[in-house]
Amino acid sequence: MDFKKATDDLFSRIDHEDLAKRLGVSVASIRQARLSAVAKAHREPPPDWQFAVIRLAEQQIMKHRALIERVRKEMPNE
Repeated sequence: MDFKKATDDLFSRIDHEDLAKRLGVSVASIRQARLSAVAKAHREPPPDWQFAVIRLAEQQIMKHRALIERVRKEMPNE
């Protein structure tokens, strides 16, 4: 693994589209649910959003753990 690949993996992130897809709703629904509760366009979050957030966070943890192990394995012995 080279520096570019390792840092590309490190800098990847979850976005509105990922959460919307997981919940089966539109990106606009996610954005509206994130607005302040007093905003005119605010909407309630999709049902069971907590499970989707947990799963996406777990996937990030697993991805970063795998990155750590790959980079660590390729480090020169000191």
